[in-house]
Amino acid sequence: MNVSLSRFLNPKSIVFVGGNECAIAITRTREFAFPGKIWAVHPKREELGGIKTVKSVDEIEGPIDAAFIAVKREPTIEIVRALRAKGCGGAVIYAAGFAEAGSADLQDELIKAADGMPLMGPNCYGFVNGLSRAALWPDEHGVKLRETGVAIITQSGNIACNLTFTRRELPLAAIFTIGNQADVDIARMVEALAEDLRITAIGLHIEGLKDVAAFARVAARARELKKPIVALKTGKSEQGAKVTMSHTSSLSGADQLYDAMFARYGVARVGTVTALAETLKFLHHEGPLTGTTLVSHSCSGGEAALIADMAVGRKASFPPFKPELKPRISATLNEFVAIDNPLDYHTFIWNNEAALTATFTATLSGGFDCGVLILDTPTLPQMDASAWYKTARAWANAAHANKARAVVVTSLPENMPHAMAEELAAQGIAPMYGFDDLFTAVEAAASIGENWARHEELPTLRHPGESRDPALSLLTEFAGKQLLKKSGLTVPEGATCKIADAGKAAAKLGFPVVVKTSSDSIAHKTEAGGVALNLKSEAEAQDAANRMAALGPQVLVEKMVQGAVAELIIGVKRDPQFGLALVVGAGGILTELLKDSATLLLPTSRAEITRALEGLRIWKLVQGYRGKKGDAEAIIKAVEAVAAFAAAHETRLEELDINPLFVLPQGAVAADALIRMRTK
Repeated sequence: MNVSLSRFLNPKSIVFVGGNECAIAITRTREFAFPGKIWAVHPKREELGGIKTVKSVDEIEGPIDAAFIAVKREPTIEIVRALRAKGCGGAVIYAAGFAEAGSADLQDELIKAADGMPLMGPNCYGFVNGLSRAALWPDEHGVKLRETGVAIITQSGNIACNLTFTRRELPLAAIFTIGNQADVDIARMVEALAEDLRITAIGLHIEGLKDVAAFARVAARARELKKPIVALKTGKSEQGAKVTMSHTSSLSGADQLYDAMFARYGVARVGTVTALAETLKFLHHEGPLTGTTLVSHSCSGGEAALIADMAVGRKASFPPFKPELKPRISATLNEFVAIDNPLDYHTFIWNNEAALTATFTATLSGGFDCGVLILDTPTLPQMDASAWYKTARAWANAAHANKARAVVVTSLPENMPHAMAEELAAQGIAPMYGFDDLFTAVEAAASIGENWARHEELPTLRHPGESRDPALSLLTEFAGKQLLKKSGLTVPEGATCKIADAGKAAAKLGFPVVVKTSSDSIAHKTEAGGVALNLKSEAEAQDAANRMAALGPQVLVEKMVQGAVAELIIGVKRDPQFGLALVVGAGGILTELLKDSATLLLPTSRAEITRALEGLRIWKLVQGYRGKKGDAEAIIKAVEAVAAFAAAHETRLEELDINPLFVLPQGAVAADALIRMRTK
C-alpha cells in the first residue's frame, strides 16, 4: 500500500543533502519564509544557503518530513537508505543516470533502499509548493505564496521552469517535476492533489504513464471530488506500432486510447503549453461550464468579426440576443449601434465607466455560459492606458452584478499590462491571452462540466496484465461469425462447403448470394480475389467458387444483405497498456478514406457507446437522409454484442473487425468478420 504523500508535499521540516543545488534550494525555501526546520548536509562545507551544515544525515535529530538530495547517483542510494532509517516522509532525487540512461538495475537498487519511503524522480528538479512555503527546487521560479491555486505535474524540469516564468497571471500554487517516475508517478500525484482542498485545478504534462489503470482510478476520484484536470499529452507510443491485419489498429493507436480514457473520466486534453496555462487559469477563476455559448464585446467591428470567424469549426458559439434583451441593451447605447452578438458597442461610451457598466450589465444578464470582453491595452511606457482600465473595471462590476462568468481577452498576448492582469485576477476575472486559447479553454471547461453532469456509473479500466507474445491464429470468417452470433450479433444466413457444392448451397439459401473463399490464412479476401457479390443463379455461384479454387478447398456461401442505409465498422484491438479497446466508425470502402471513427476503452457502457456513435459524421445517414433511416437501436445492440464477445474472450482476443456492419431500416447485419485469437 502506498504511503500518503501529504507529509512529503507539505513538509514542516526539510533536509537538503548536497552542494550548490542545495544552496539554491535552501535560498528558495527561505525566500518563502518557510516556518519549519531546515537542515543542510555536506561533509566539507560549513554552510549552505545560510544554514549551518552537519556532516551526515545520521547527525540529524528530530522528524524529517522531506529531503532534497543533489549528489551523484551512487552515494544517493546510501543517503536514501539513511533517510529511510530516520523515518523521512519522502525525498526528491535530483541525480540523473538511472533508468533513463540505461541503468535500470541502479534504479531498482534505489527503490529497494527507500523501502516504501516516497521518492520523486530520479532525474528531476523537485517541487515548489507555494501553499506550504516549501521549495525543494535548485533554480529560479515564479511560484507565489497563495491560499489557493492550480497545481501542475510534469516530468520535465525545463517545462516546469517555463510555466513558472510566465507573466500570464497563471494562479500557480505548486509545481511538481517527477522525472523517471521510479516511485511517485503521475497517478499518485493526482491522487494526493485531488484531495487537497486548496488546489483548484490540476494540470498535467504527460510523456507517458506507468500504469493507465491506476491513472484511471485516481482520475475517477478527482472527478468524484469535482477537481478539474487538464492534460497536455505528448509523444506517440511505439507500443501500438505492431503489425496487424485489421483496419481497427490503423484507426486507433495509443494516442486515441489516451483520448478515450480522458473522455471517460472528464480530463480535458489540450495541445500546447499556452493552452494548458490558459485553460488552468480559466478553470481557477470560472470553473467548469455547462455549455459553450459566449457573448462577446468590443468597440471594434473588426474585432467582432474576427472572433466570430475564429469560432467557426469550434464548439464555442455566439448565439443572438433574446428579443426581450435587445431593448435593454439598446437603451444603454447610441441609436447607430447594431445589437448583435458579437457586440460592437462602438466608441460612443468609451472612457465613460458608468455607461460601459450599464451596457455590460445588460448584456451579461442574457444567460450566456460566459461573457467575453476583447480589450487590447497599451503597454508601452509613453502611452496612457487609463481609459482601458476603466473599461476593465466596468466589466468586472457588471460581471459581479450578474454573478456571471466573464473573462477579458486580448487579440495579441503582449497587449495585457501585468498590472491589469493582476487587478482582474484579484476580482475573479480571468485575464485571457489570445482568441484561440480562449476557445480551447471554454471548450475544455464545458467538456468537464458536461462530464460531471452525467449521472452514470463509469466502467472500471482494468490492468491488462503481463504482456505476452504467444502464437496467434486467424479464425475462418464462418467460425468467427458463429462465435459472434452466440454473443448476440446478427450475421447473414450461410454455410461453408466444398468448391464443387457451392452452386447447390446457393440454391438452397435463395438468391442473391455472396461467395467467399473460406480460409484461416487469408485475412483480406477481396484483395486476393476471394469475394464474389450479388450472384443471382446457381451457375453464377458455382462459377465464382470455381475461380477461387486456387485459394483453398472450401468457400463460404451467404445470403446477400440488401437495402443498407449505411456501412459501419466495429473493431477490437489489444494494447499493451490499455488492454482491449473498441473502435466504431464509418465502414466499407470509406474506412480508410474518411477515418471517421471513435475509440472506447473496454469494458464500456451503453451510454459511452451511444455518445461515440452519435459523434460520428456518418451517423447523419443513420438518423435519416433522403428518406432513408437506419435502425440506431440495432447498431447499439451490435456494438454491445461485440463488447460482450470481447469480455468473454478477454485473455485470448487479439483483434477483431466487423467491416462492414450493414445498417438496415430494421436491423444491422455483420457482413464480414475478421478475428485473431491467441492460441493459449
